[in-house]
Amino acid sequence: MDDIASYDAAAIRDAARRLRREIRSGRWDGWTTGQVPGAVQGNLAILPADLAADFKLFCDRNPKPCPLIAMSQPGDPRVPGLGEDIDIRTDLPRYRVFEKGVEVAEVTDLADWWRDDLVVFVLGCSYSFEDALTRAGLQPRHLENKTKVSIYQTNIATTPAGPFHGPMIVSMRPYTPEDAVRAAQVTGQFPDVHGAPVHIGDPAAIGIDDIDQPISGVPDIRPGETPVFWACGVTPHAVVATVKPPFCITHKAGHMLVTDRCNAEFSTAANS
Repeated sequence: MDDIASYDAAAIRDAARRLRREIRSGRWDGWTTGQVPGAVQGNLAILPADLAADFKLFCDRNPKPCPLIAMSQPGDPRVPGLGEDIDIRTDLPRYRVFEKGVEVAEVTDLADWWRDDLVVFVLGCSYSFEDALTRAGLQPRHLENKTKVSIYQTNIATTPAGPFHGPMIVSMRPYTPEDAVRAAQVTGQFPDVHGAPVHIGDPAAIGIDDIDQPISGVPDIRPGETPVFWACGVTPHAVVATVKPPFCITHKAGHMLVTDRCNAEFSTAANS
């Protein structure tokens, strides 16, 4: 996609819709990392309606890893508040389907898996604040390297709600100590897309034994840099593995919903 970081809201919306059309048609099934700069991206969790109230409460109690930005009615694949043409069944590059906590399929559309009792949850994604980091001269390393951001499971417990509980997942971006402070200030202005870091420094302090072995991504920490960790919307994947609900659908890490909404709409600085 074209670099539209400095374009207006209409240009961002149009670019997001073009990318979703590519995804919907099957012509694009790759990462959304760095795609449509300025557009809000979202993590996905889809659950049966009888679990929806508890999962919403889980999101409300855990706003750092699970900032809820949209929720559908049962059986409705639309989230018009994020884009009038969005169809959750077709508009993400890759999905993971779970039964009793076990992944049973990875697919590029949900035609064979959609049900009338399913409720869609879209959670804020840290990809959304990366445009602000880049504008501040703090481009994340994985964008420079054209890889996915590195994510890790931690020993930080989420706050339970109903059956839902489990460990927090985090994303990591390396910075010098001085730049880590600046990055925390920038991202702190975006609480609806994970906000400020949850930890800076020693990975072992949050239960990460080997920084070179992420769940996903390729870490690249250089001399003089320290790892900076943000809460991550992949947390529901760990919760699914822990709780083992009868049925659940998530996005594949790095393959997000690209929405029509602009990152600036989610900035406390812009709205103050």
